Amino acid sequence: MNFDLTQKQKDLLQKVDLACKKIRDNEEKSYLEEKLNELVIPEFAKIGMLGCPISKKYGGLGFDITTYALALERIGREGSSLRTFFSAHISIGQMVLQGWGNEEQKKRYLPHTVSGRSVMGFALTEPEAGSDPASLQTKFVKKGDNYILKGKKHWVGNGTFAKVIITFAKDRDGKISAFLIDSDSPGFVVKEMKNKMGLLTVKNAEITLQDCVVPKNNLLGKLGDGLNIAFSSLIDGRLSVAAGSLGVMRDCMDESISYAKQRQQHGSELAKKQLIQQHIAKMAINLESARWLVYKAADSRQKLHDYVERFKVITKSWSSKLNRKNLQYSILRSNADNLASIAKFHASNGAFDSSNRAVQIFGSEGYKKTTRVTRHFLDSRAIIIYEGANEVLEMKIALHQLGDKYRSY
Repeated sequence: MNFDLTQKQKDLLQKVDLACKKIRDNEEKSYLEEKLNELVIPEFAKIGMLGCPISKKYGGLGFDITTYALALERIGREGSSLRTFFSAHISIGQMVLQGWGNEEQKKRYLPHTVSGRSVMGFALTEPEAGSDPASLQTKFVKKGDNYILKGKKHWVGNGTFAKVIITFAKDRDGKISAFLIDSDSPGFVVKEMKNKMGLLTVKNAEITLQDCVVPKNNLLGKLGDGLNIAFSSLIDGRLSVAAGSLGVMRDCMDESISYAKQRQQHGSELAKKQLIQQHIAKMAINLESARWLVYKAADSRQKLHDYVERFKVITKSWSSKLNRKNLQYSILRSNADNLASIAKFHASNGAFDSSNRAVQIFGSEGYKKTTRVTRHFLDSRAIIIYEGANEVLEMKIALHQLGDKYRSY
């Protein structure tokens, strides 16, 4: 793998850095007020970041997945709350639509989401179905030219203001399908989820589908593709968490170093205390060991993406043929899934550990939400739960080594 950045990558990251600095003060203010940062969409729309990995055909920048991960790494320095907006809008929103949608759907939705006129969300998790999508309870039936959905979703990222949301439901036979739901659809009811520990600029929603009417042309993929779509989308979701976690670790380390150098304790700087140095060393180890895992996972995901796009060109009814019988696809997907799981597990644990150490270095100052590392700590507790709880990821990682015979779930 070539670790040197191209000039185009450098140019993009410079723009992302400037946008992050422009929204920083308002992000911190919005966090304390527990509201959406209204500067995010316009500032990042200006530089095209709202469609970073989306094809130029639909108005995106057309960057590869590794470049997108690099951008998320920088965004992660501003907090997992901000990065979660991009994960929901792009990683498990636009990228899922671009990968599985038909041409009419992509032309209808992607240009608006790339420009920021519309935001995407992703509704898979339910009160009784989190890390196990197969156990979801939302149902659908076909009625004329529409599908009628009934059920409840929660922890929907961007859910209070997204205009189009990808959701999943079962038919009478238990087969899962995916749908694109417009937020103004009849029977679509949104309620903001409050009283959260962290992620306070993320607008999570509980969505109730009360016989929600979805036109037949809003079926994503084919009937029965839902579980395949859900699992493939989680690869991108986990990778986005891992990439953002790098930024969290970097910011915690930078803030801790700056504070330790100026804070006097017992006649000398904190930075001279060996126990403080131990914290800094662990932060550096967390960051560097996770960084290369994330980049490798992004490269593996790109290889899967490239294969699927080539396969679409030469194969009719391609979605039904992307399965375990397709050996090359199966290997590429298994590798991408495994590496994304490893990267998410290691990077999210590293982010939580680094933020915890940073709070300790800051002492009483680290117990205030006005301190950056404190917000990282509160947010990082969530990232070892969502996009697959880390305990579930450990089972997935072990299964990849042992084989399906030893499946425990």
